[in-house]
Amino acid sequence: MSAPHRLPARRRWTGARVTGWIALSFWVAVALGAIWMVIDGFKPDFFWRYGPRMLGGFGVTLMLTFTSVLCGAIVALPVAFGRRAKRGLAYVLATAYTSFFRGTPLLAQTFLVYYGAGQFRESLEAVGLWAFFASPINCALLTFTLNTAAYQAEIFRGAVDAVPRGQSEAGMALGLHRGVIFMKLIVPQAMIVALRPFGNEVILMLKGSAIASVITVFDLMGETKLAFARSFDFQVY
Repeated sequence: MSAPHRLPARRRWTGARVTGWIALSFWVAVALGAIWMVIDGFKPDFFWRYGPRMLGGFGVTLMLTFTSVLCGAIVALPVAFGRRAKRGLAYVLATAYTSFFRGTPLLAQTFLVYYGAGQFRESLEAVGLWAFFASPINCALLTFTLNTAAYQAEIFRGAVDAVPRGQSEAGMALGLHRGVIFMKLIVPQAMIVALRPFGNEVILMLKGSAIASVITVFDLMGETKLAFARSFDFQVY
């Protein structure tokens, strides 16, 4: 005869377990309250008045995010190579670049580009660049591109360094050219390592793009602030 099935022992109600259930219940109540507040206070006329503008602002947010990430990836590649040089002028310049843009707030960088360019208007007009810097969205794109390029450069550098050195040594033992070793052996493995932190960087840029609203770019946050200024309805957020 088989041994009788024994029921698993019941978990004891420890202090940590009770605290966890209380915290979970609190946040569930807060979420349900927020959902009920939105449903109860839903105003169709308000939605139809500001909804299309906010949808357009969301498109601007996506454009800012993905354009800056793609352009930043192009800038990040030579910076990453400079960081891997370990010595020389390229290393010094790449290190200074990444240290500045990773060590200062994105908001301060945005102000520096947008308002700082105005201090050199005559010089920029002389070289035909004032039309670019006069546009808030161009200044936001430039700032976001330079900012995310610094982070992506470190992501790419770390991903390449994470590939075991034995991969390169095996390629050289087979008589492969250094360029072939890098493109065929190192890069595919490095891209797998870089995929997750690169995804995190895209998410951070998506959230950080709201900063563009402070320089009069009507992205999603900018349209939301405008709708609140006209209606004083906090539910717009």
